[in-house]
Amino acid sequence: MKTKPWMTLLTPFIGTLLLAAGTSVWAKEPLTGGEQDPVMLDLDPYLIDALYGSDPKGQTGRFGAEGGMPDLLSEPEFVKLVEKHDLKLFNGPMLGDLKPTSAKFWVRTAGPARVQVNVGEQASASVQTAAEDDFTAVMTVTGLQPFTDYTYSVNIDGRTIQSPTFKFRTAPDKGQAVDFHVTFGSGSRYVPPNEFAWRNMAQSRPLAYLGLGDNVYIDVVNRRGAQRLFYYRRCLSPAYRELIAGVGMYAVWDDHDMAMNDSSGGSGLKADWKRPNWKVFTQNWNNPHYGGGPEMPGTWHSFSLGDVDFFMTDGRFYRDKQDRTMLGPDQKQWLLDGLAKAKGKFKVIASGTMWSDGADKDGKDSWAGTWARNERDEIFHLINDRKIDGVILISGDRHRSDIWKIERPRGYPLYEFVSAKVTNQHTHQTFPNAVWSYNEGNFWGQLHFDLRSDDPVMTFKCIDNSGEVVKEFPLKLSELSHD
Repeated sequence: MKTKPWMTLLTPFIGTLLLAAGTSVWAKEPLTGGEQDPVMLDLDPYLIDALYGSDPKGQTGRFGAEGGMPDLLSEPEFVKLVEKHDLKLFNGPMLGDLKPTSAKFWVRTAGPARVQVNVGEQASASVQTAAEDDFTAVMTVTGLQPFTDYTYSVNIDGRTIQSPTFKFRTAPDKGQAVDFHVTFGSGSRYVPPNEFAWRNMAQSRPLAYLGLGDNVYIDVVNRRGAQRLFYYRRCLSPAYRELIAGVGMYAVWDDHDMAMNDSSGGSGLKADWKRPNWKVFTQNWNNPHYGGGPEMPGTWHSFSLGDVDFFMTDGRFYRDKQDRTMLGPDQKQWLLDGLAKAKGKFKVIASGTMWSDGADKDGKDSWAGTWARNERDEIFHLINDRKIDGVILISGDRHRSDIWKIERPRGYPLYEFVSAKVTNQHTHQTFPNAVWSYNEGNFWGQLHFDLRSDDPVMTFKCIDNSGEVVKEFPLKLSELSHD
């Protein structure tokens, strides 16, 4: 969307003004053209009509602002569709929070159900899904072995559900000499003809997927029913369902899945939409944690896969241009403390928006903005002052794939890898001042970690949605070192 003159004048205030007004001026309606899956052909029109409505801004769903699965199940026609397509397991399973000896599994059931996950001889606790959590549950299976392949099954009300896609690998131990890869991306609007990308990604067997925001395109800030619609249909996609069943999923939000285009949440929690929208997010992912929990909600979180530490930052919920902050004080301190304590050979800092100067929009919506640079530089200075080696930056938002090199006078260069067009149709221009910039078709990013040598290597790959490698860019740990 092109920037209008009045938008430029109001840049510091526009997100807050629009959110306070409770509008969805830039709503992007659900796309249905080209759909071929029989389940989606039946359910999608029904879900859209019920939860989004005919209004192009998503304001006329028949259950009001807070519609969800309990309301849908009150309608006999929806119940018949669930029975027709055997959808008691409505969404999921979604794998997450991988550790060397455990993993978590998320599900949504169509109505209350007793759910359990079985991995070999190990089983999770039996959990009851309920309306107050939109019939979602997260179960943990422990007693597993590091970096080991497993298959699993889901038991719902005594019925065992199995699938060839119900397989995963646990995380490696610290110090374990292994190689693995994770994928990442954003720009993931539900576009039926492009959904096959998720199946191809799943077939590449990544250990994890990092969703850098714009994981769904909602653009409706004041109606949780419309927000739930986009999560329901995303997780009903057969190709996406294959991915999440066997790949550890970790996600933060950006503007289109938090609120609206280029929006900022602002400081504090006074805005009445913040906690309800956050709750919808937490009900639809399987992260290790969600910011600081109910006392300091957000989507930021951290985790480790062997000798690689990941920091997933939330640059929207507390972004405040007047206060000159991208993260807000609590999240910033969490990140600085976490980086200072990190022991992994590589440390990946993920951001929904870009890090590099000169990358796009003159910093209007990125870390390069004059309002955000001091906070960004505080992070970069800590890397120098504490001599933190192996830092890699990744980001999304711009619908292309880039490699950027940030030279620093007191330390090794920081490389930023951008990938933000997994399924989206819209494309952003390439930039000649990048190390590499690409925008043809659809693609995702991959970080391959080879920890088997004395000088471990991280290789970035841009992979198109057919699974073909477009670009490879290796970096040795010695190139990301203060020594």
